[in-house]
Amino acid sequence: MFKELHDYLYHLEPTGGLPLKATGIALGLALLGSHLWALRKSKEVQAFLKAFPRSYRWGAILLTIDFIWGMMCLANMDMGEFFFLRKWFLTAVPLGFVLVLIYVKEFLAVRALGSLMLLVAGPVLAAAFLQPPVTRLLLPILAYAWIIAGMFFVGMPYLMRDGITWLLAKPSRWNLAVWSGIAYGALLLVLAVTTY
Repeated sequence: MFKELHDYLYHLEPTGGLPLKATGIALGLALLGSHLWALRKSKEVQAFLKAFPRSYRWGAILLTIDFIWGMMCLANMDMGEFFFLRKWFLTAVPLGFVLVLIYVKEFLAVRALGSLMLLVAGPVLAAAFLQPPVTRLLLPILAYAWIIAGMFFVGMPYLMRDGITWLLAKPSRWNLAVWSGIAYGALLLVLAVTTY
């Protein structure tokens, strides 16, 4: 199931995988675009952020993405000496997906976002692994920030709600967060184009 895509994302193909340059450009554009949008449409974005942690709709969408991605990894990853457990995982994960959608509605969006952050970090780290430019480190820094935040979002999802409340309490905090994202995205984009 999606073996070619899995091998490409995680650099398991003999010819390589997701290129460092393309990854840097894509993430730079994503950071730059999303933070410029947040700067331009501050009220709408802030309203969305306030509602997001308890949004079941967003939780279901993100959890479905997590489920498809997770199934792709389970079906194709090297499980070493635990290979005999693959069939059990491939049975348990769809069941868990349905049960979570039914019974874990509290902060589902935050938990699903945290899981997605953990999943996305893998291909980003794989794209930067052992690449020569020192500037590649901007990608692992971002990926490890996602990993740390993702673990907290999955385990303690109320922290996202509290963090959003804190962030929106003062305009200076909001502006600092937005401009920091713009600066990081712009730096990543420029370095990806010129040095990767």
